[in-house]
Amino acid sequence: MEAKAVAKHIRISPRKARQVIDLIRGKDIKDAFTILKFMPNKGAFLIEKVLKSAVANAEHNYDMDLDSLVVGKAYVDQGATLKRFRPRAMGKADSIRKRTSHITVIVTEKKEG
Repeated sequence: MEAKAVAKHIRISPRKARQVIDLIRGKDIKDAFTILKFMPNKGAFLIEKVLKSAVANAEHNYDMDLDSLVVGKAYVDQGATLKRFRPRAMGKADSIRKRTSHITVIVTEKKEG
């Protein structure tokens, strides 16, 4: 059984969010929360919210045991890019790309064996 949570259009670049999400993939829920709590990255806070939502979905919707949950799949996809411009010298402009992410976390139950 799987429980899923998705956060879309989160204002962090996918490259930065992937650095954090790679650390929790495959870990127990308690270990994942501990890792995210003590990381200084902005992405850790955002991914922790999505993980909390996935755990709540598992408990409420599927009656899964919280002690046996594992981060099964976790990935970050690129969302829409906000395009902005900054004025530069001699009437020119440089483009700024503010990237967004779609964060997906799927929790599963441990396989006994």
